Amino acid sequence: MSNPSPVRKLGLLQVILLAIPCVAVLAVPFYNTLEPSLFGIPFFYWWQLIWVPVSGVFIAIVYKMVVPPGSGD
Repeated sequence: MSNPSPVRKLGLLQVILLAIPCVAVLAVPFYNTLEPSLFGIPFFYWWQLIWVPVSGVFIAIVYKMVVPPGSGD
């Protein structure tokens, strides 16, 4: 039985990459506006909705940086 590679700890870059979506969504006073609207949807709503897939991209990047390839996770 082979010994699996250990998962690396989060570095400063990974913490920053994970914090960006949190700060972008939680900083409500910066995007609490109606204009510009996109397809009739106020800026407030589409700003939050756009961060759902973008957050997934950030999490996937950090995952690829931390978990070694072929670890099975």
